[in-house]
Amino acid sequence: MSRTGYQREQRNERGLKFYEASHRYKLDGAWVPGVTTILGVLNKPALPKWAAGAVAEYVADHREHVEHLYAAGRGPMVAALKEMPWQRRDDAAERGTRFHEYAERIARGEEVDVPDHMVPLVENALAFMEDYDVEPLELEIACGSREHQYAGTADLIADSKLGRAIWDWKSGKRIYPEFAFQLNAYAFAEFHGLDGDERPIPEGIEAAYGVHVRADGYDVVPLEFGRHVFEEFLTIRRAYDIKKRADGDWRRPGTGYVGVAHQLDDSEGAVA
Repeated sequence: MSRTGYQREQRNERGLKFYEASHRYKLDGAWVPGVTTILGVLNKPALPKWAAGAVAEYVADHREHVEHLYAAGRGPMVAALKEMPWQRRDDAAERGTRFHEYAERIARGEEVDVPDHMVPLVENALAFMEDYDVEPLELEIACGSREHQYAGTADLIADSKLGRAIWDWKSGKRIYPEFAFQLNAYAFAEFHGLDGDERPIPEGIEAAYGVHVRADGYDVVPLEFGRHVFEEFLTIRRAYDIKKRADGDWRRPGTGYVGVAHQLDDSEGAVA
C-alpha cells in the first residue's frame, strides 16, 4: 500500500481503539490522551516524598541486598536504587489490574479462581456488591469524546441502594481528589464502545463513588459529581495540551517553548 493510501485509510478509520500493550487510545485513526494521562498534568507534591521513602525503606529493610549493590559499584547501585520506587509502583499497578479483572467478573456473576493473596480483596468486593444491591448496567467500558478528544475506561455504571451512579474500584492506599475528575470525564463522555460499535453513556447517572477495597474491608466514598466538575476536567484537558506544546518533541530540540541555544559565529562575535 502506498503512503498516500495508508494515510487515506487512517483518515477514514472510524471509532475508538484501545491498544492494551501501551495502554493508549486512537479515536478515528488519531491518538488521543487517556483520562489518567491528562490528569498526570496535575501537581502531586506527595510523589517525591513517596519516592524518597520507598528508597529509604528498601535500604533499611534489605541490608544484604544493599551490600550486594555496594559490591557492584557506584553506578549500578545508583541505577538500581533510582528504579526502586517505579518498580514498586508498577508492582502495585499490576496487582490493581488483576483485582479489576476479578471485580469485573464478580459483577458479571461469574465464578473466579482467585490466588490466595487476593482472596480478601475479592471477598470484600463481593460483599460490597451484595450489601448495596448493585445491579450493573455497564462494566469496563471504553469511553470517548470527539469534541474534547480524550478516552478512558470506566469500571462500573450501576443501579444500587444509592441510586444510579458511576463507580470506580480502588485498591490503593486511599481515594484521591483526582478520581472525581476521572469519573466525571467518563460519565460525560459522548459514547462508549470500541471499533465503531458506539452507544451512548447510560442516562440518569446521579453520583460518583470510589469503592476502596482493602484486605480488612471496604469503604464507599462519594466523589463530587456534576457538570461543574466536568467543566473543571476540561480546564485540565486544556492545560494538558498547553504542557504538550511547551514541552515539544524531546527528539527535536527547539520544538517546544525552549529554543535551541544561539551560537555566535566568528563574524557576529568580532569586535571592530
